[in-house]
Amino acid sequence: MAATSEMSSRSPDMKTSASSPCSTRARETSLSDVYERYLRLPEVLKLCSSKVYSDWKNETILKPSLQALEITFRLISISLSDPRPYANSWEWNRRLESLAAMEIEIIGAFCKEKEDSGGAPVADLRSSKGLLAPFRSSQEVWLLPGGGAAAVSQTSEESLLPRLATWEISKSIASKIHFQIESRMQDSPFTLGLGEPNLSGKAILMYDLVVRPSDLHSLKKSPFENLNNYENQLLFTIHQIFETWIAAASEVAKRVVHRIDSLEWESAATDCWLLERIWSLLLEIINLHLLMDPNDLLRLKGQLAIRATSGSEAFCFRSAALRDLTTASVKELKQRVPQVLGAEADPSGAPILQQAAMRLFHCVRWGQEDDRGKIHLLQGFQAVEAAVKRFYFGYRQVVTAALGSLEATSCRPPTVSPESGDALSLMFLEPPYFPSLDAAKTFLGELWQNEQRRSSTVSRSDGRCLAKK
Repeated sequence: MAATSEMSSRSPDMKTSASSPCSTRARETSLSDVYERYLRLPEVLKLCSSKVYSDWKNETILKPSLQALEITFRLISISLSDPRPYANSWEWNRRLESLAAMEIEIIGAFCKEKEDSGGAPVADLRSSKGLLAPFRSSQEVWLLPGGGAAAVSQTSEESLLPRLATWEISKSIASKIHFQIESRMQDSPFTLGLGEPNLSGKAILMYDLVVRPSDLHSLKKSPFENLNNYENQLLFTIHQIFETWIAAASEVAKRVVHRIDSLEWESAATDCWLLERIWSLLLEIINLHLLMDPNDLLRLKGQLAIRATSGSEAFCFRSAALRDLTTASVKELKQRVPQVLGAEADPSGAPILQQAAMRLFHCVRWGQEDDRGKIHLLQGFQAVEAAVKRFYFGYRQVVTAALGSLEATSCRPPTVSPESGDALSLMFLEPPYFPSLDAAKTFLGELWQNEQRRSSTVSRSDGRCLAKK
């Protein structure tokens, strides 16, 4: 996988194994740099992170999400253009259609909050009475039932989706994506303008200005285009989608922390659940490696010198952004638990946080409205933890299936014994990241069991008394 591309044949100095913490860190940095150059990540992330519209709060989250969707359209085109007769075209089409649907679902959820969507660059068809500027606009008119009105839909000129809709072999998947957009953007103040019907006549996002598809697709060629291996295009594009969604997820994680600091419990909880959905999406993206032809993929592995020789080089750990997102998703959220519970951890080990969590969970019916938001947020914390562990477990299985079990089990850190398992296994076998919440639920369960036993004993005693009478 590209996430592990060492490309040692082009970087001879990277072959030596690390012998000290400093050299290990230097090697990790070097491998990450090679990985980023292979994917042209600095250029891609420059497009993702550019802040153009100061009044649009959601720009830093929505822009990389839309750019990942646009790269997915490119991946659909690459898959449908695959000349190899042995490629699994049917399953590729099904998986990519499902992936696009998941992406659109998350994008629609981002756009639901009108406060965060304010300031987005849109063409308001209602204020313009359905008239669009003739310059750089492609439009369609849909007649509504009854024949008394019409809805105008403006279509992006640079996106690949409208072109896929005109291509015979991709027309079906493009139409399904169009109706996914129409459905998922129902609760949004605007729609995307990718050729969807827009029957409600909503304002249309100026997609080409925000996403910049032409600039994005100018980065579609890998630095190693001369490998004569079609899997290289697929691998390169899959990991560009992967990294772009990581950029969006990192912004969501930052917003969770900001909203906790602002005591916006429900909003922070909503973002936690969105973060959980993105981690599930990341695993779906990684699962696409399972569809690659084994012979061509393993040949590509040799061409790119894809191999992990230690735990720090484990397959997904080449991505510095993924490592940072993992930290932000669990370890930084763990530090916020005392703030949410309104209690401080006792240095002596007293279960203060556990007791506060039990009171919150047990007394929510009689508590304040804020208490419900706090519970939703804490549940979101644990949902994110579960999603992170599912991701690393699934990633290991994909590595095993795609490259062989030896590749998955050979990447143990020098300080870990073989009996302890490989580095990927350690990621999903770690103890709970939120031990106070885990203990609170354990003891709360015991409390209800004891209550049930007590109630059953009282009922039997009452029955015997009545029988004696």
